[in-house]
Amino acid sequence: MEQLHNFYLQHDEPNRSCFLALRDIITKQDDNICETIKWNLPCFCYQAKMFCFLNVEKQSKQPYILFVEGNRLNHPMLEQGDRVRMKIFKVNPNFDLQLQTIELLLNKALELYRKGIIKTNKQ
Repeated sequence: MEQLHNFYLQHDEPNRSCFLALRDIITKQDDNICETIKWNLPCFCYQAKMFCFLNVEKQSKQPYILFVEGNRLNHPMLEQGDRVRMKIFKVNPNFDLQLQTIELLLNKALELYRKGIIKTNKQ
């Protein structure tokens, strides 16, 4: 958990506050979401299955949410880039979070697990 805690502390403002707000938004979406660390990044799992990560874009230094099953999600604000499976949602930490859009995307992703489209360890 120290490594996870350090991820948030290593970032300067406004990214630090943005990451912490995103963390709260993600974990409040469902009681079955837990936070862990994978590849030195905060990883959020639904019933022990990875569903999203928080990271910072190298060029812009801005936070983003990476959706593990992003290829199954369609939304104009999701970017696939050259990823095959995953898509990202960029967040500008200098503006208010797009809470409705973030929650919509999180719940679309969670529905894949809740409905069994993506199998979890409890299904």
